[in-house]
Amino acid sequence: MLVIMFGLSRRSEYAVNVIEEQDYIAERLVRSGKSIIRLNRGDPVAYFPTPKYTIDALVKAVKEGRTGYSYHAGIRELREAISERHKRLYNLDVSEDDILVTQGVSEAILFLNSLLINPGDTGAMLRPFYPLYMSALQINGGIPITADYVDGEGRSVDTDMLRKKLKRSGRRAKYLIFSNPSNPNGAVIERKTLSEMAEIANDNDMIVISDEIYDEIVFNGARFTSMSEVSKGIPTVILGGASKDFSATGLRIGYVIMPEGGKEMDEIRRKLPDFAKMRLSSNTLSQYAFAASIRNAKEHGSSIRKMVKEISSRVNLAHRLINESRYMHAVLPRGAFYLFPKVDFSQLRLKTDKDIATRLLIEGGVQITRGSGFGSPDNIRIVALAPQDILESAIRKIDKFFARHSK
Repeated sequence: MLVIMFGLSRRSEYAVNVIEEQDYIAERLVRSGKSIIRLNRGDPVAYFPTPKYTIDALVKAVKEGRTGYSYHAGIRELREAISERHKRLYNLDVSEDDILVTQGVSEAILFLNSLLINPGDTGAMLRPFYPLYMSALQINGGIPITADYVDGEGRSVDTDMLRKKLKRSGRRAKYLIFSNPSNPNGAVIERKTLSEMAEIANDNDMIVISDEIYDEIVFNGARFTSMSEVSKGIPTVILGGASKDFSATGLRIGYVIMPEGGKEMDEIRRKLPDFAKMRLSSNTLSQYAFAASIRNAKEHGSSIRKMVKEISSRVNLAHRLINESRYMHAVLPRGAFYLFPKVDFSQLRLKTDKDIATRLLIEGGVQITRGSGFGSPDNIRIVALAPQDILESAIRKIDKFFARHSK
């Protein structure tokens, strides 16, 4: 009998998503009749339904028969609306030709890494990082440089560490990527620190990639500053989309803004659309729905204020409950809707964050995400979108789980 060995590519080992890695266990448990509290996916739609004006625009697009391919870079109505939004919020002047619509920010991140990274090239990021930043870099053969946030209320960025690591690497990093507000720790980077990061990028000839998908979800006294406001003249890419602020994750619409920034940005503007051409177009119906949502600024303003008020209450409750536990401690978030508590493994018989994630799900019926996927194996990530009674029940279950496995 002839046996043909099929070899997968080496890059395939980096095709992982720790946020969903326990889903198969969760589904099996649900089928067996067990109730699961899911605190692993940052999907606001589950608790904050997509606004009616977005749904109405989507239905209108269906009725008008807008079901064909659209222009590879996105429909003009949406790119114009995105341009108007960033002018209104951040005084950023970009034309619709400087904007590329993608299927979520995830596709934008994959496109940018495919565009910029050759095997052996370096990319810099802040740790803890969104897992796709690392996967997208490594799947293209890139090598990471990571700099940490500074612990403490409000959290800042260790810019001294960033400078030292870039210098020590001995090679030029192609880019610096980060999310602001941060997924997973809820940090909102202050304007002064963003200016320092822009200077570091300029000094090291790096492109700045600022993922601002949560830019309107800020609270606890924070004020959001877009990187575009402080990086004038420095090559900068801004990422955003419909998923979080507009509570429309299933639309799968993101975008890339490419302001002026010299030769590097000219090259990105010229070549990035070719990646979009390869997948033909983003979801056409969703683009019309998102364009209407952005331009419905008055209703969106009312909707996002209510949403942020409720999210901040849930995040702050979860923060208090977590810090009442002897086994974990979290810094108070100032944006997004995540908590990233550090676990005191010295008090536990459990050895790794993966042990915690798997056994907590099976024994306690709570699904969280292990911190090692974000570059921080001493932490776990909790999504604080569920109503307060569900959050309280889940965090009590986590604390009891730790108590059962304490030394």
